Order: sequence, then C-alpha cells, then structure tokens
Amino acid sequence: MYEAMNVPPPKESLLGKTPGELASLTAALGLPAYTARQLSEWLYKKHARSFDEMTNLSKKTRELLASGFVTGRTDYSRVQVSADGTKKYLYPTADNRFIEAAYIPDEDRFTLCVSSQVGCKMGCLFCMTGKQGFQSQLSAGEIVNQISSLPERDKLTNIVYMGMGEPFDNLENVMRSLEILTSDWGYVMSPRRITVSTIGMIPAMKHFIEHSECHLAISLHTPFHDERQKLMPIENVYPVQQVIDVLRSYDFGRQRRISFEYIMFRDLNDTTRHVKELARLLNGLRCRINLIRFHPIPGTPLESSTEESIQLFRAGLLKKGIRTTLRASRGQDIFAACGLLSTKELVKMQATDF
Repeated sequence: MYEAMNVPPPKESLLGKTPGELASLTAALGLPAYTARQLSEWLYKKHARSFDEMTNLSKKTRELLASGFVTGRTDYSRVQVSADGTKKYLYPTADNRFIEAAYIPDEDRFTLCVSSQVGCKMGCLFCMTGKQGFQSQLSAGEIVNQISSLPERDKLTNIVYMGMGEPFDNLENVMRSLEILTSDWGYVMSPRRITVSTIGMIPAMKHFIEHSECHLAISLHTPFHDERQKLMPIENVYPVQQVIDVLRSYDFGRQRRISFEYIMFRDLNDTTRHVKELARLLNGLRCRINLIRFHPIPGTPLESSTEESIQLFRAGLLKKGIRTTLRASRGQDIFAACGLLSTKELVKMQATDF
C-alpha cells in the first residue's frame, strides 16, 4: 500500500521495547552490544525525545537509528484544566487517532488515569468511551507515552488503568507496559502504586493475577445477573458470580488489593436489596467497594442516585463489614470524570475538516 501511494512506511517506535528486544534490534544493525543498554537508559530513565539527545551514542549510530526508527515519545496535543485542578491530556496515536489521559492531583497523591485502547468494544450503557465504539489497540509504547510525556511525570504517585478502553481486551500490550513501569530497567514503580481495572474478562484477568503484582479493580455496578446484563453486555459471557469465584481461588496476600467499582444509579442499584446481595456475593472476600457518582451522558436513561441514597447505601455496606469509600468526582467540568473520556467529537470535527 505504501509503495502504491509513494509514501514511506512509518518508522518503528522504540518506546515499549524491552532490553532484550533492543538488544536484538541493535545486533541486527551491527551495533555494539552495550548500545541496547544505552538506548534503554535514554528511553526509560532519561525520557529522551529524539536520538540527538542520546549524546553517549556516536553521531553515526544516532543517524542509523533515526533512519529507521523513532523514540516513540509524543507530546500531548491539547490539555484542558478543570476548576478542581484535574487536567485532561489529549495524545495522538500512530494511526492518526487520539486518546485521553486524566491527571488528578489530590493533596499528596498525584494520580494519572491512562487509556489502553482508542475507544472500546464493551458497550457499557453508562460509559462515553463505549458510545464511541472501538477504533484500535494502543501499543505498549503508546500506553507508556502517556506517562513519559506527562509534564507532571515526576510528581506521579499512582497510575490507574481506568481511561479509555478495556485493559484486558489489550492484554499483551497492557502487561508489557506494566513490566516497563515496574522493572528496575524501567520506571521502577511499585506495583502497589498501580491499579488495573476490568469489567471481568476472566481468562485475561487470571493471566494478570498470575503474572503481575499490581492491584485489581472490577467494574461491578450491581450484584444481580439480570441487571448487570442490561448495563454491561460482558455479563452474558462472564457472569459476575464466575468472576467472584475466580477471585476466591487466588491468594492475594495482605498487600495486594481487590476493589470493586460501583457507579450509583437512581432506583436501579441503590437499594437495601442490593446491599444484602453484595454482602452475600462478597462474603469472606478481602476487598473494598468504591462508590462512584454517575455523571450523566447523552443517550442513556440512567440517572445518578441522590446524595442521601448514596450515603445510606455506604452506611449499609459498612454495617455489613464491607470496607466502602465514596470516590470524589473530579474533572467533571472538562469531561474527565469517571466514564466521560471520549474522543468521538474530535473524530467528527476531523471528518468535517476534509
């Protein structure tokens, strides 16, 4: 295709590659073995934007690398700032699409909510990203770039995979990005500072549990099968009871956390009946529930529970012995709050420009 259009193919990105892969690449180019280590340091320790910055590589080596590769560091295209200090960054991807990442400062905690896909296949009724549909997977480098190119990168204390997309629908690249973030040769982050959220894709979830030490969050939203079917099509494939049964089969230890995300919908999942069923479903499982206020989106009949209902619901769960928190809504005025990330309107604007 590129030959027919007389357009050169895109250069391969190095961000997202492991030291072993960099070693194979440099060996194929006939470069000294130590070049791979130097490249890894420039990519993951020094966050180099270009090969010109890699001053301990010879000019000839830099030119050779630049002829066929890019570092993979891509600056954000736009930033929006909320009244509460939350920032939403727009990043371009390799296929000329866009993703969003939300930076959330909160006293001494600085969290980045990263995306794992452009859009999402899962079609959850309450999510703007799902309304956008699915466009493409992010590479490990594109996931890591959201952190590497963040102006507040050095302040970050926590990373959550709760942005655009279902992380476990892009398992290989998500796992690779986690390796980069937690490895000694990478960003050296504690896995206890990273949480990956899923709607409950069981095979991928099991792989994550067995091959990562990061925290796990499950999008739950109701304990009842029939209600969850209406909210989340994944319930037809991996029922929540099966998800819980799988979690019970693992020993997570005392330091690794399981949490359940629970968006509060008026007259749908905020009753005492739901409190009782949650207590039954989660009985004996060491976990916490994060209650989330629903942020209305176009094209859905759902409404947020009243503040009184939310507080009564939380009190009921606490009385049942379930650790329960109410997540503060952040960045709602710039559509950076939970469930609001979407680049659908941007895609529309681009289409009208041509």
